[in-house]
Amino acid sequence: MASELIHLPARSLRPGMTLPYDVYDATGKLLFAKGQVLRDSPLVRSLVDGGAWVMSEDTMEYQRARAHRLDTLVMQDVPLADIAKADTSFKLDAPLAPAKVELGPREAWSDLLLHTHSLLREAEPADFPARLAQIRDAALKRLHAHPDSTLLLLVFESSQEYGDYSARHALLTLLLCDLVAQQLQLPPPLREALQGAALTMNYGASDMHDRMANQTGPATPAQRQAVAAHGDRAAQRLAQVGIADPVWLTAVRLHHDAGPGPLAARGDGEKLARLLRRIDIFGARLSPRRSRLAMSGAAAARAVFLDELGQPDEAGAALIKAVGLYPPGSIVRLANGEVGLVFKRGFSANEPLVAALIGKSGSPLSAPVPRDTRLGSQAIAASLAPAELKLHVNLDTLLKL
Repeated sequence: MASELIHLPARSLRPGMTLPYDVYDATGKLLFAKGQVLRDSPLVRSLVDGGAWVMSEDTMEYQRARAHRLDTLVMQDVPLADIAKADTSFKLDAPLAPAKVELGPREAWSDLLLHTHSLLREAEPADFPARLAQIRDAALKRLHAHPDSTLLLLVFESSQEYGDYSARHALLTLLLCDLVAQQLQLPPPLREALQGAALTMNYGASDMHDRMANQTGPATPAQRQAVAAHGDRAAQRLAQVGIADPVWLTAVRLHHDAGPGPLAARGDGEKLARLLRRIDIFGARLSPRRSRLAMSGAAAARAVFLDELGQPDEAGAALIKAVGLYPPGSIVRLANGEVGLVFKRGFSANEPLVAALIGKSGSPLSAPVPRDTRLGSQAIAASLAPAELKLHVNLDTLLKL
């Protein structure tokens, strides 16, 4: 069967990289051949922003080779810093050896996004559990090594665009679920089941979720019906591709149906489903769609702190304790009039560290200035929606903080 063209997520490519596969336009015309170096040009910049297509079989081969290399490094107990490195001239026939050029955090997450995007869309994926575990482990290694900068990157990027919504949301949900599992001290089997459910709760419905994120109008009756049933369908498909953990499958099946109430009285699967539901809502509120803007960090937190009956929610409270009322990557205004981006969680949920970006005069600062919100003059006065920040943010500079 002929290979199909698939659309790459935005920023999967970057100027200067050596292409691991042929790159086409939407009509199937070859633009750049495998092995070429992408030189900066208007065409390349348009491809970086999301205009490139590749053959699905090429991408799967590339994924498996990259996944094998990562697995090799993990099995050899290579330090985390070295695992985060990759050879920008990596080719499918290259030896699987530790890479020599370090990928930055943004490039590494773009690579993970591509893997997630492709795997969740394969009609008949081979070795699904193992490949999903590779994505999970690579994401969690970055989270555990750099928790605040990882949250900053994913929360901020999720708040800025609706492209590739499903894969981006799956990765963000995975990280939030792991932090909540730590907060609640879940035993390892439940923690792993929650991680798996976070990545796969929308399995089989990724295309639908991406279309809904990109449409200007509300969901159609058919879409609402499909959303209501997608938990059952996702669990069925996961069982077919080799996921056998009943707790994982129950969490996926019930993640839209787990209602309010204490966690302790629930079975394991139902407990994880409730956690997943609240974290799913939180991540969705932080992310825009073409039809609506993203919420502020504090508004998203308030949406999960109270349950459907207006009562304090145990699952939502655990999430806020884990990430704060103003999570890294969210926008705030300080008491002194400055506007900035939260870059690190603080000692309490409402006192994070903030990088001031816009001065009290309303003019951009020449460089981000760290502010300690425990000080009265630098306390947070308001949480702002992402669209209220009229400034191009240099994430690379912020990540160094």
